[in-house]
Amino acid sequence: MDKDEILERVCEVISDVLGVNLSDITPESRFVEDLGAESIQSVELVAAFEEEFEIEMDEEAALQVDTVGKAVDFIAEVIAEQTGE
Repeated sequence: MDKDEILERVCEVISDVLGVNLSDITPESRFVEDLGAESIQSVELVAAFEEEFEIEMDEEAALQVDTVGKAVDFIAEVIAEQTGE
């Protein structure tokens, strides 16, 4: 799975969880400052990403990720580690 596909799916999850228009989400978007995520929503995003990509993430590490682009990189790393891709 390439990063463009991961980005597309990440943006869809963010839109669903946070109720943000897809057109308002960019790789540079910050979860809290730009997209309005509150702490409980950040936890919900981690769970939604795990479900979407069928992966297990270190929640503490995942919650340190502050932008959409960094989330894509983090998820790509986890996928690579867990699937050997």
